[in-house]
Amino acid sequence: MKRVLPLSLLLIAFAAPAQTKPPVPPRTLEVDRMVAVVNDEVITASELRARLTTVERQLKARNTEMPPAEVLERQLLERMIVDRVQMQMAREGGMDVSDPELEATLRRVAEGNKMTVPDFKAALEKDGVSWSAFREEIRQEIMLSRLRDREVDSRVTVSDGEVDNYLANAANAGEAGVVVDLAHIVIRVPEQASPEQLLRLRTKAEQARMQLNQGDDFAKVAAAVSDAPDALSGGQVGQRSLDRLPALYAEALQKMQPGEISTVLRSPAGFHIIKLINRQGGLQSLPAIRQTHARHILIKVNELVSEAEAKRKLETVKERLDHGGDFAELARLYSNDLSAAKGGDLGWLNQGDTVPEFERAMDALPLNQVSDLVQSPFGWHLIQVLERRTDEGSEERKRLLARQALRERKAEEAYQDWVRQLRDRAYVEYRLEDK
Repeated sequence: MKRVLPLSLLLIAFAAPAQTKPPVPPRTLEVDRMVAVVNDEVITASELRARLTTVERQLKARNTEMPPAEVLERQLLERMIVDRVQMQMAREGGMDVSDPELEATLRRVAEGNKMTVPDFKAALEKDGVSWSAFREEIRQEIMLSRLRDREVDSRVTVSDGEVDNYLANAANAGEAGVVVDLAHIVIRVPEQASPEQLLRLRTKAEQARMQLNQGDDFAKVAAAVSDAPDALSGGQVGQRSLDRLPALYAEALQKMQPGEISTVLRSPAGFHIIKLINRQGGLQSLPAIRQTHARHILIKVNELVSEAEAKRKLETVKERLDHGGDFAELARLYSNDLSAAKGGDLGWLNQGDTVPEFERAMDALPLNQVSDLVQSPFGWHLIQVLERRTDEGSEERKRLLARQALRERKAEEAYQDWVRQLRDRAYVEYRLEDK
């Protein structure tokens, strides 16, 4: 790590007076300081202040009562430490997000807010949010998502036997179709926690629950004590299908009524408190869903291939298709997608399986017609629809949904355990109290 002479030393080196003059009162210079050391990197006070400003704005926008400033500051610092440890692992593994990928994501974020990118940028800056800082936050979120996929989600497996048991189990069948809106508080427990640590952390969880039972706002308590990634958004998990939640949560929520707060729950990752905000649905047959059998050719945009170059390459492919070229053969030759080996065949796609830009273009296509060039966050596509059908709730679809539910449940549990282990292995030195 590069070390730089403190500004005060540099001033001393160049400030030797040539002659005696009346003393001048020294100017007070604000020098950034370290608030934490994370392995071989530091988190500075200015970084913490910038994040604190953003979080305070978000809490006010949600009308969430603010925890005491020192509590919020320490809570946010811990969140930054956990993120920094993960970012270090991502960089060590060679992960990166190219500028074209970042721009595509920013475009989707802006469109989600019903704005163009320039309008979205102006709106953020009007609210005092630096555009460059926002870009880097989005870049970090993409990297953390990819890291989770590589280290956790991609390693989760679900056997056919687990799917069979899931579908046959009456309790799980009762979860199908149930959607819950919930919030939670997580008190993380280190992997090799001593009995004294366990007692202290359980007491912390019980005290948080006592505050809630006395009428304190859940979001305020979560922001003050929770170690979950969503702590600073009030612990809001949002709406989730009950069968996709960790088993610990699903079992507790089945017995709760809207507005109720759970007892303190224990998992390998720590102590949990859940609030059920709302519940909808119940036992019901699967609704009919539109399915599309499609194939595509994708030219990706990345640090080596610009948007203009990717578009030009695909225009050449489109010209060959227009003159009788074979779609499957050209997909095998040119597509940058894993489906290239299958001639670009994506199989049967359900509604919502693809990004909105792709799905809109696909849905507008007549059968067997090749689309014009379609842009998505991944690059440029040519799409062809081979068949369409309506699935009324086939056995194949039930098994697919069961497998997805089990994967999400297992992945969430594995992710919490992985983050805990990663944090426990990191060298962390707190300097927040240093002045």
